[in-house]
Amino acid sequence: MKRSVFLPLTRFALLGGLGLSVALSASSLSAEEYLNGIKWQEPPKVTPGESNADAPSDAVILFDGADLSEWKNGDKWNVKDGVASTGEGMITTKQEFGDCQLHIEWSAPTPAKGSGQGRGNSGVFMMGRYEIQVLDSYDNETYFDGQAGAIYKQTPPAVNATRPPGEWNAYDIFWTAPRFGDDKELVSPAYVTVVHNGVLILNHFELKGDTPYNRPPEYKAHEPVGPISLQDHGNPVRFRNIWVREFKPAQGEQERKPFLRDGNKETPIE
Repeated sequence: MKRSVFLPLTRFALLGGLGLSVALSASSLSAEEYLNGIKWQEPPKVTPGESNADAPSDAVILFDGADLSEWKNGDKWNVKDGVASTGEGMITTKQEFGDCQLHIEWSAPTPAKGSGQGRGNSGVFMMGRYEIQVLDSYDNETYFDGQAGAIYKQTPPAVNATRPPGEWNAYDIFWTAPRFGDDKELVSPAYVTVVHNGVLILNHFELKGDTPYNRPPEYKAHEPVGPISLQDHGNPVRFRNIWVREFKPAQGEQERKPFLRDGNKETPIE
């Protein structure tokens, strides 16, 4: 008796489930689709490097181990065995960049000498004035907004991901340049995201201005593009594999207001 009742119920459940599935399928086919009214351009095709450290096809190679010909004052630094070491004074790229992605690898001197800001000190300056600190911060105490990965005198990194002296560190820097109006007033500040050795240490940080040692940060109007500079702070810091690529967001034109489409029926969204 239980068996005769059980089987019809099972068949009913299966048929009911099948009917529900068909109904849901039909419903999904006739569901309204949201369209934003933007006609997008096709994104350019870029061939990535063999690894995340290798330059993609649209990158500008700033240093590949051969020479520093892409840099002003590059002849004052030493290049040997594919590595550039700090020399006399700062070096600055001949090309200038605005919004960009920068990859750079650096290594603190070994054996480690000095302490605090006197140990493996250098810096990456975006647009020649906004510094991301380079420092041997492996077992080396200093003020936190001056350690490796800090926006100098503005914020420490979220974590200290520095490798021991002699090993290679990598910065992947995602830079949004500040904007100034025709009246030279600040329209939008600079933002930066930094990944240090694969670890996110700064996430869309809003800069308060430039990064001097002896005064508060401030913005002064400048061109929408600027050079990248590497600091000579008197310590023999080494660099390799430096490349940059300009960043342009996806391009599109708003051809009409957003709307919902259901078959041939279109309903504007006000």
